[in-house]
Amino acid sequence: MPRLQFFINLTLVLVTFLYPFIWYFGQIYFGVTAVTILMACIWLLRALLSKQKLQKIMSFVLAFLFMLLCWIHSAKFMYWYPVMVSILLLLIFGASLFSKQSVIERLARLQHPDLPESGVRYTRCVTQIWCGFFIVNILIISALILGAYWQAWAIYTGVISYMLMGMLLSGEFLYRRLILKISI
Repeated sequence: MPRLQFFINLTLVLVTFLYPFIWYFGQIYFGVTAVTILMACIWLLRALLSKQKLQKIMSFVLAFLFMLLCWIHSAKFMYWYPVMVSILLLLIFGASLFSKQSVIERLARLQHPDLPESGVRYTRCVTQIWCGFFIVNILIISALILGAYWQAWAIYTGVISYMLMGMLLSGEFLYRRLILKISI
């Protein structure tokens, strides 16, 4: 069972990253139904095997959404998946700003359990920056969909947005190490 869980999680990560290309080319060569059924099955398996309640609920919601998209059979709705992922991440990161620890603080505490107050403030700011990124990402992807720029959508969601995330991650890392000279 742990191997199956690992395989499903790995598949979900790969499918999430490759989704723009899977969708863009999959609908052309295999049709809307095949892609929506594939995505629904993967998320349903994740929901059934997940041990965390929130992951289980979100996975069932996404599986249901893909089943609904299969039933609607509209190619246009499938383009909204990266928007949904960004909204989900925005909700997770944003909600953590109202809890005791932000998402970034929780990650920092994995390496530094005794994180100083300055580190807590810093990680809260980084969490806010990520929220801003997700908002901008949602707006750009939505504009591409509403303008029916399908090739630009595939390139932005499949390449550019990941490059921007990498630049944000590495920029923050360099800023923290070289300017602030801290290792959180």
